[in-house]
Formats: sequence, structure tokens, C-alpha cells
Amino acid sequence: MLLLQFSTSHYCRKARLALGYKKIPYQVENLTPGLHIVKLKPLTGLTTVPVLQPQKTGEPEAIADSTRIFNYLETYQSDRPLMLCDPNQQNQALLLEDWLDESIGTATRFVYYHYRAGEGKSIDPSLSSQLVINIVRRQYGITPTTVELAQKRLENAMNVFSHWKNQPYLLGDRLSIADITAAALLSPLALIPYYRQTYPWLFEKIATIHNICGEALPPGLSA
Repeated sequence: MLLLQFSTSHYCRKARLALGYKKIPYQVENLTPGLHIVKLKPLTGLTTVPVLQPQKTGEPEAIADSTRIFNYLETYQSDRPLMLCDPNQQNQALLLEDWLDESIGTATRFVYYHYRAGEGKSIDPSLSSQLVINIVRRQYGITPTTVELAQKRLENAMNVFSHWKNQPYLLGDRLSIADITAAALLSPLALIPYYRQTYPWLFEKIATIHNICGEALPPGLSA
């Protein structure tokens, strides 16, 4: 299998965690933002990553979107399921995944790139890095006003997930799409001191899930 990705994308991290949890061998191809459109548009009709190419006769040529990748992996290999057996718990897991994808993952992006352009500029002050950060900020409309709204969304998410500190999983008795999605989409916050200091339990969970999935720890948590 081949995963087409941006190496720094937290949505691509979500796909890698799922592949790792299921112990499915795969390779990655890191795409260049902007130029990636030339490769992806003919494959999927879209311009977003991640995209998974099974590279196997009888399988789809390409699967776009991390949620669709989750669903495909469940049919491809039933071992180590990502879905929960209890229908009510699984419905809750799907709702959490969708909320994380559509709201909280975006809020993380806003807060992260705002930090990298300001207080966190010293992480990589190179011209190329700052150029990419500024392009992302313009592309997504990251301003002090939108960052403030994003911070409020993240505060709400921490309240929603506060029970996680006292139990191994968000739902049920094993890892699910909810845990993997949260661990991936909140991982960029590990570089921001405020979140590391205020929510240490969250980053313990993120590190544990990465270890379970055999994925390298995200920046800010790696040794």
C-alpha cells in the first residue's frame, strides 16, 4: 500500500495511525503542497490528502479522505477492528470522529500556525518554513479573531474529553476511531507550552496511542 501525504499533516497522521494499528505494511510518498494537485486530481478528482493506494489487483486505485480510508481498512482487514461492537458506542465514535475532523482538527490548525508565526517562530525560523506558514495562514484565513474562536473550540474539546484522563479509551473497552482521530488531530498542540502544561493527561494519551500503533511520536513528544 502507498499513502500519499503531506508529512506535517495531522489528517495524514490519522491515516498512519490506523494503518499502524492494523499492522498493515505500507509506504509513504510525501507530496509537495501546490504541486500535489497534478498527482491527486486525476486519481481522486480531489486535491486533499491523505490518499491511500492499495496497489493490489481488484482493489480501488485510490481512496481519498481519512474517514473513507478507515472504512476501507475495516473491509480490507478485519483483525484489530477500528469500529466498536456496541452500536450505540459506535454511533458516538462516528459522531466524535466527524466533530474532530470538521471542527477540532481545523481549530488545531489555526492555533498551531498562529503559534508558529509568533511565539513559536524559533522552532524553525528559516525563510522556507516561515514562507509555508504564512501561505497556510493566508489560505485558511488565520487571523487573531479566527484564532480566538479556535481557542474556544479547543477549550470546549478539552472539557468534552476530560473523562479520558480517568479511563484508557474515549468509548468502549478498546481503541477505536475516536481515540485515533483525537490522538492525531490534537497532536500539533504538543509543541505549544500552554497546552502541554494545562492538559498533560492528553499528551500521555496521545503518546500511548502512537506507541500502540507503532507510529513515531509527534514533534513536542519525541525524545
